[in-house]
Amino acid sequence: MTYKQIKSFYTLGSLLPFSIMDRYLAMQLLPLFLFGVGAFTSVVLAIDSLFELLRKVVESGLPINIALKVFILKLPYVMVYSFPMSTLLATLMTYSRLSSESELIALRGCGVSVYRMVLTAVLLSSLVTAMTYIFNEQIAPAANYEATRTLEQALKSDKPSFKQHNIYYPEYREVKEKDGSTTKILSRLFYADQFDGKQMQGLTIIDRSREGLNQILVSESAQWNASQKVWNFYNGTIYLVAPDRSYRNILRFEHQQLQLPRTPLNLAENSRDYGEMNISQALQQLEVERLAGNPQKIRKLEVRIQQKIAFPFVCIIFGLVGSAMGTIPQRTGRGTSFGISVIVIFSYYLLLSVSGALAQADILSPLIGAWLPNSFGLVTGLFLLMRVAQR
Repeated sequence: MTYKQIKSFYTLGSLLPFSIMDRYLAMQLLPLFLFGVGAFTSVVLAIDSLFELLRKVVESGLPINIALKVFILKLPYVMVYSFPMSTLLATLMTYSRLSSESELIALRGCGVSVYRMVLTAVLLSSLVTAMTYIFNEQIAPAANYEATRTLEQALKSDKPSFKQHNIYYPEYREVKEKDGSTTKILSRLFYADQFDGKQMQGLTIIDRSREGLNQILVSESAQWNASQKVWNFYNGTIYLVAPDRSYRNILRFEHQQLQLPRTPLNLAENSRDYGEMNISQALQQLEVERLAGNPQKIRKLEVRIQQKIAFPFVCIIFGLVGSAMGTIPQRTGRGTSFGISVIVIFSYYLLLSVSGALAQADILSPLIGAWLPNSFGLVTGLFLLMRVAQR
């Protein structure tokens, strides 16, 4: 396109809120964004999953169809991380090309401000943010969890496929006070040292659910009886305590059945890794960890929850930074733009790792640790944008 054609084209487009200019820029951004999603997803998948799956196929006899299923299930989790990177690549390459071909100069000659030029990229990045949130909250955790279960089931032997430690489950009941108000008190507390996938080990249960009788059960192991819907306890002791906290009786047993909720087993079976939980599940897990009282796990989960909330917004940050950097008058090719994108991405994830580690070490709050990289990127993008606008 000649300079006059570009000028007349953008003069018409800049007069409308969603104009020809916006559609033109969107059509330039979309192919590069899709290219970036494919490229980054392929690279990350190859590094993170493909080589490990191939090793399991060769060494552990993992069936090819199972390996392919796990590979596909891993796609959404990796795509979540490729969306922001692709946004940066697309905006930087598009605006750099338009700048090098003087199309942005034509825009400014028509009276279109740099802010208006960049607005298109920011709005499209907002759509990518929404898409990232949906993937990160609804699709990726479930798919990643299913991939883990599928792989465990395919490779399992006689040994349990997983082990959980420190299973806590409290139950509360409401009690009316003399003044008419209600308060919650502990009704039953279930604790097990570990769950190996079949049995609970090292159990202690405090039961205050029956009026006039409190009991403490200590057992070597326990297993859920699905047919009778009861717990089978083995090699334990039941201590009966009167309401006035005086001794009442001690019962020793080799096998004892008790009707207790299955919920502790559900809790142990559904325990997931951080990448396999959405925000709601992570908040539920946080409540459990707070009951367990492990400060390190609590802090780590608090930081991960904040990072999960903050992460999708990096698409807007990268869209702003990429378009602002691209509008700087320069003569750069696609190779240079790709290199700059890699440097920016590496810098962001480095800052994300450092701030996350500082938050887990209680040097920064979880909120600041999660949002600091986004804040730094926003300030950088606005600074670059104002510098270009002042030229």
